[in-house]
Amino acid sequence: MKSYQQITLVEREIIYCMLSQGKTLRTIGRKPGRSHASISRELRRNIKYGNEYFKNEYLPCKAQKLADKRKAKQRYKAPLKKPSIFLYVRKHLRDDGWSPEVIAGKLRIDHPGESICQETIYQYIYSRRKKTRGMHLEQYLVLKRKKRMRQNGRSVHRQSKIPESVSIDLRPKSITGRKTMGHRETDNVIGKQTDKTALSVTVERKTRFTIITKLKDRSAATKAAALIERLQGYVIKTLTADNGAGNTKHKEIAQALLLTMYFCHAYHSWEKGTVENTNGRIRRFIPKGVSIDPLSDAYIAAVEDKLNKTPGKCLQYKTPYEMIHKLHATTALWCTST
Repeated sequence: MKSYQQITLVEREIIYCMLSQGKTLRTIGRKPGRSHASISRELRRNIKYGNEYFKNEYLPCKAQKLADKRKAKQRYKAPLKKPSIFLYVRKHLRDDGWSPEVIAGKLRIDHPGESICQETIYQYIYSRRKKTRGMHLEQYLVLKRKKRMRQNGRSVHRQSKIPESVSIDLRPKSITGRKTMGHRETDNVIGKQTDKTALSVTVERKTRFTIITKLKDRSAATKAAALIERLQGYVIKTLTADNGAGNTKHKEIAQALLLTMYFCHAYHSWEKGTVENTNGRIRRFIPKGVSIDPLSDAYIAAVEDKLNKTPGKCLQYKTPYEMIHKLHATTALWCTST
């Protein structure tokens, strides 16, 4: 079947000439090989503007100008306000794994004068084939849910099981405000339950600077050794952890790094929300159920670098690296890592 092609200027000249001769639409259509319905539609779309300019006459030059204008307007249309914003959103969503919130905030910085609401991006993502043409963009979100969900927390809590642990209730309230550097949170990320390995994740509360280390096993001794090795060279005042068995060597960690270690209440994961949020971002690259055992140290380092190069809303859409360099110039709380 022959595909449809738009009427050309030459065909519009033929239509004008044969109209002036009083020919019927069917007769006119046979000349350029067009249906009489196409000729009728061409006249309807372009004569209606003639009352103002050409006294209801069909003129080829005017018809061509209107057709070009409609074509340009159709090409300009984009799902998200305009093509430049659409391409920006799609690139950072698919290629960089940025959240809609980060994309909306960073857009204002990268392109002053331009803006888009994160809710608009979410609505576009979940509009399915109606607007996204079946691209399934939800797969690039953190949780990859096919339907939007509400966030719910758990109310279960138990007493700490870590011997001689210091409760987070005793942590200075000033730390909550994230005014100074040197306060970190740590947690482990597990792949398959049958894995021997795990990931130790440590995040600085103010800058969100992240350190990820692959552990050869899940023992407390291995966790302690990894923290001491990776955190040597950084000035750290406090470290907040959960009540997992991997943190029972907290005394060795505190003594080696000259810090105070605090522990959350059992099942109160929100008390170390910074590292929990970071764990969720790591799941973009290492989904739940994927084994960590075969992952190389180079891949883990690449994930760490990716997180530290991603801007965040809480950082005024700067990256952790940018925050480190900025604060390094004004404070003495940062030392070069070995």
